[in-house]
Amino acid sequence: MNLQTIEFFHSDRGKGFDNHLIDKCLTAFGIKRSLSRKGCLYDNAIAESTFKAVKPEFMPNTIFDHWRNLNWNLITMWIGLIITGFIQY
Repeated sequence: MNLQTIEFFHSDRGKGFDNHLIDKCLTAFGIKRSLSRKGCLYDNAIAESTFKAVKPEFMPNTIFDHWRNLNWNLITMWIGLIITGFIQY
């Protein structure tokens, strides 16, 4: 993946993402930082629920040779989770 095509990097306000090394990398590639609002519990709700589903079910020990393969696998996994009722809509 070409990091110069990424426009934004979003994270919560955790210490793991609040450091100078990440700031230097983002600046080097011209990526803008986006932080959750302070005290807003729902700011990351969609991302967190996605990660909760993806991490244990999909990502362990998986290496993709191209982002399109990752994208396709995420879409098909997500559709399967919706059909089986894992995600309530």
